[in-house]
Amino acid sequence: MIRHVAFQRLHNFRDLGGYPAGDGATTKWGVLYRSDNLGKLREPADLERFAGLGVHTVIDLRYPWEIAKAGRVPDAPGLRYFNLSIEHQPYDQGSLGADFDPWRFLADRYMEVAQDGVKEIREVLEVIADEESQTTVFHCASGKDRTGIIAMLALSLVGVPEETVLDDFSLTELATQRLIADWKAFYPDRELNWPAYARAPKEPMELFIADLKDQYGSVRGYVEQELGGDDELVAALRARLVVS
Repeated sequence: MIRHVAFQRLHNFRDLGGYPAGDGATTKWGVLYRSDNLGKLREPADLERFAGLGVHTVIDLRYPWEIAKAGRVPDAPGLRYFNLSIEHQPYDQGSLGADFDPWRFLADRYMEVAQDGVKEIREVLEVIADEESQTTVFHCASGKDRTGIIAMLALSLVGVPEETVLDDFSLTELATQRLIADWKAFYPDRELNWPAYARAPKEPMELFIADLKDQYGSVRGYVEQELGGDDELVAALRARLVVS
């Protein structure tokens, strides 16, 4: 099973297919991808590889100012592009110190996003569930935190077990060193102070899911109570993402 798609400049591009989704079903391959910043798609070989995936829809989870600074996916005929910034309280990970629990800190930031970005998160899930979206990629800067929140919600709603969701989140660890190198190249005059930058052990997502359960009863409870998600949305997601 090869989940990572190899690119020269993208380090965290992954297929969300092949995960168990209950009653013998699995998530479909080649339908939903998660990634780091698609603005790094510039090399001819990368552009050719991306085109070969047949991507029809890109959901960019970053702030507009991030896009202006770091670029967005190149235009292509027929490509649908949505900028849905789910985070509303920016913070600079590179400048953080080391005198606190990084995983509790990240889980708290994830809950902020979950509660501040309800409108945009709902729209993201609706775009993913839309048949017209066809093959879809969603991404942020490193493809870890904001992207991880959306991956957790989409996979959880279609019945992927929690432990598998946590395993998916932690796969970013395979890209950590390359993401750190990207940060240093992008900010050559700054020092990276946070030792947890681009790290993705299971703990922060595990804590976040536990927080959702404490406050809403379950991940599905959060979607219902905060996003107004209903059986129709879940059914649409399963129709798009799951195969028996």
